Amino acid sequence: MRESLFILLLACCFVVGISIDTITRTQPIEDSETIVSSDQAYKLGFFSPASNSDRYVGIMFNVPGTAHIIWVANRERPLNGPSGTVEILEDGNLAVLNGKKEILWSSNVSKSTNDTSAQLLDTGNLVLTDSNGTSIWESFQVPTDTFVQKMRLSASLINLTSWKSAFDPSIGSFSSGLYLFQIPQLFIWNNSKPYWRSGPWGGNTFIGIPGMNSAYRNRLYLQEDNSGSMYFINDYSDTSGMLYYMLNSSGVINEVSLDGNGYWNISWSSQESQCDVYGKCGPFGICNPRDSPICACLPGFQPRDREEWSRGNWTGGCIRRGWLQCERNQSASEDQGKQDGYLKLKNMKVPDFPEPIAIPEEECRSPCLQNCSCTAYAYYNGIGCMHWNGSLIDVQQFSFDGIDLYIRAAYSELDTGKRKDMKAVIASTVIVASLLIAFSAYICWKWLAKNKGKDQEVKLLSEDVIKMVNIVSDTVDRAKFEELPLYSYEALANATNNFQSKNMLGKGGFGPVYKGKLLDGQEIAVKRLSNSSSQGVEEFMNEVVVISKLQHKNLVRLLGCCIEREEKMLIYEYMPNKSLDSYLFDASKPNILDWRRRAIIIEGIARGLLYLHRDSRLKIIHRDLKVSNILLDEELKPKISDFGLARIFGGNQDQANTNRVVGTYGYMAPEYAMEGRFSEKSDVYGFGVLLLEIVSGRRNTSFYHDENELSLLGYSWRLWNETQATRLIDAAIYDQGIEHDILRYIHIGLLCVQEFAKDRPDVSAVLLMLTTEISNLPRPKLPGYTGRLGSPQSESSAQRDCSINDVTVTVVGGR
Repeated sequence: MRESLFILLLACCFVVGISIDTITRTQPIEDSETIVSSDQAYKLGFFSPASNSDRYVGIMFNVPGTAHIIWVANRERPLNGPSGTVEILEDGNLAVLNGKKEILWSSNVSKSTNDTSAQLLDTGNLVLTDSNGTSIWESFQVPTDTFVQKMRLSASLINLTSWKSAFDPSIGSFSSGLYLFQIPQLFIWNNSKPYWRSGPWGGNTFIGIPGMNSAYRNRLYLQEDNSGSMYFINDYSDTSGMLYYMLNSSGVINEVSLDGNGYWNISWSSQESQCDVYGKCGPFGICNPRDSPICACLPGFQPRDREEWSRGNWTGGCIRRGWLQCERNQSASEDQGKQDGYLKLKNMKVPDFPEPIAIPEEECRSPCLQNCSCTAYAYYNGIGCMHWNGSLIDVQQFSFDGIDLYIRAAYSELDTGKRKDMKAVIASTVIVASLLIAFSAYICWKWLAKNKGKDQEVKLLSEDVIKMVNIVSDTVDRAKFEELPLYSYEALANATNNFQSKNMLGKGGFGPVYKGKLLDGQEIAVKRLSNSSSQGVEEFMNEVVVISKLQHKNLVRLLGCCIEREEKMLIYEYMPNKSLDSYLFDASKPNILDWRRRAIIIEGIARGLLYLHRDSRLKIIHRDLKVSNILLDEELKPKISDFGLARIFGGNQDQANTNRVVGTYGYMAPEYAMEGRFSEKSDVYGFGVLLLEIVSGRRNTSFYHDENELSLLGYSWRLWNETQATRLIDAAIYDQGIEHDILRYIHIGLLCVQEFAKDRPDVSAVLLMLTTEISNLPRPKLPGYTGRLGSPQSESSAQRDCSINDVTVTVVGGR
């Protein structure tokens, strides 16, 4: 009897086990139930969006925490209570029913069969099959707003359609899909109007998406099915990770991925600036988000309506300034024989409506020149030759990536371009000559000072040398600004209400920072060099040179600068949540930095630092990492700012020395503060201090006046050795369930602040430790500055020069 019961129990368990991912006629699901794919990655069940009590049936990632919905069945007809079911109807269709057994949604398959089942596959696809196992309907054929792995995106299938809002899954205004005319492009439409486009498909990537590098080559594929229809498939090679693309209710496609800590992050967004809106600057306009205003006319063109253009209404676009040679009456032309030509624009998002021409690169120009209606051409290896006839729409200037675009121009425009090039050559020659003259004068001055002893002559000559050097320096400095958009003083004064105090965001050693709003509506932060500051000019120039060459989501973006009226100002993207210290240390503000957010901030800072040290074109040592230099965007994601003290390293350089030690008390590594030696490990030290401050909610300098305590590093070290590190954790985030994770971060922080640079991990190792569960982390050694830094009576001169103001840049004398 017992054996029979045991066998029956096993049989029941077996039935449940094999049907956990399937809905059948005899096995529907109710509101409280779900089915889960066999690999446990996806589940189907009922849900309610945030701030909405209505019930919907959807497929979502089977990940604890916030539900990430990838497909919704009854998006237009929600349930009003928890009494719904998902079941197979008598005609074989899959349906969602309410408590009154009314059909709210159905697969609506016309083929009649009463022996079907619906299975949730490991891909997240819900498939309805007949008794022969043949698919008769699948959710991938009727997507909602999400494009997941293994899903096909084709012009012949229904497009992605956005939710109406974040709380309403019904169909919104935006849709997305492929446009396969001539060359495939991905589009977002606002109702029926283009809102965004990816640029042409280049074989591996969309060439209108900067930064879409080789990492995507194993992700997106263009394929052809048996009927000859083309489609894209998202086939991410790393099957252990979860990644998808979602069209949100604002018309933006976000790439969302799950990191090693179980948090969802937006790793790419289709709209980084206003220039990503389709046709922002109208026909023959060019958009550059780093310029002010962002719209300009292509070379050889002028605004169609100057008054509207000056108001920031650019939709009318531009018209050609004069006649092309091919448009004139050749016999009556003064410039007969002077042919039209092409002006080269680099790093461009090419216009819409490209026409591919199957000819080699060296022959791409000629047929366009012979056709008067051909207004531009370009060549890309993955596509070939492209021509554009008629208007050029949706052209954008990138800071990197993009391709060369050749714009048809009249001979007179070509001549203007040549004159500009000649001016650049002359300016370069003047700079070099001026430097040689200044250097020669300096040598003469030194020789006279040493051998002649004619004080008056030396004095006069030295004054001339100083003037010459100043002229040369100013010329060189202005040459550096050519890579960065220049804003006028008037534009910034208008944006900040004439730099009114109510617009001031803060003030540091550099000077005040103001919030502003440009005429196009873009919010900015203006960093203004104070005339009374004894420092800042060198830092200003350094920041212009360094940060203008950097592009990373965890670095603040420099939009431009202003050098008019003896003013020196830097213009950044505006960070609505200001700096990290305003949330971490301000007791008057509500605590919104839970552990999850703090972990995301720590990892984001590490990723930005890794980019500076290893992944950017330049190797950058920041030298001033601190909480006030970490800005937070609208989603509280971190961005490293303030590159005034940063230094560029050569390709093989890993360490440098300086006689001018600069930084902030509490964040400088011992070898830098004491000996002027700085390297990647100096930044790692500052990052370790940051990490411990974020975990503890206390400043490193908060122990400065407490005679009974050490610095934060010493306090952390003592608690670690006494196996009481949990006392270091900020009470606002402490939770026994995540205690292990927080202690691991403390461990990593102590590894970063070890006294000797050789003992500290580099930032790539730090990021690996943060994002993976490494079981055997090395034991940390003694941190720097673990003892008292000296009483007021015994401080060294170097220590007395240190500032404990976290906003002010500290300058101390090197030993």
